[in-house]
Amino acid sequence: MISNIPFLYLWARKLVQVNKINIRNKKAYHDYEILEKYVAGIQLQGTEIKSIRMGKVSLGESYCLFQNGELYVRGMQIADYAWGSFNKHSPGRDRKLLMTRHELKKLQRKTRESGLTIASLKIFISNSGYAKLEIGLARGKREYDKRETIKRKDAQRQLDRLQKIK
Repeated sequence: MISNIPFLYLWARKLVQVNKINIRNKKAYHDYEILEKYVAGIQLQGTEIKSIRMGKVSLGESYCLFQNGELYVRGMQIADYAWGSFNKHSPGRDRKLLMTRHELKKLQRKTRESGLTIASLKIFISNSGYAKLEIGLARGKREYDKRETIKRKDAQRQLDRLQKIK
């Protein structure tokens, strides 16, 4: 069995799908200080959901931007579905994010006024089977902040190793 494909099992006479898709954008955590997190739905086309369920998504260069009062994610690469036919999708297209109007206005106000940005952090499949994108209101880190974070993580790793040995 391929580990990337979710499997089904029977539990209490109901068919339950196990979702293990959890793709993180490690670069965003390295480059930005995340202030607030939000979960947004993604408007998908064609075979995109099948590619996401297979784990064929790259968030490395993705970011969010506002166009005509709507929030879009740009730079998120969803690979072509291998068994797709005429319903194939464009891998690098902009995808609309689905959020409440109140959340959109709040994010737009904060990005416009204080110079913050919106970074895509994680893509996952919800319990109801929909693809969701976790986005974060972020402030860019300076170079010395990045070095401090790396030092702190290294020190924590060494402490964990010492505790594991004892």
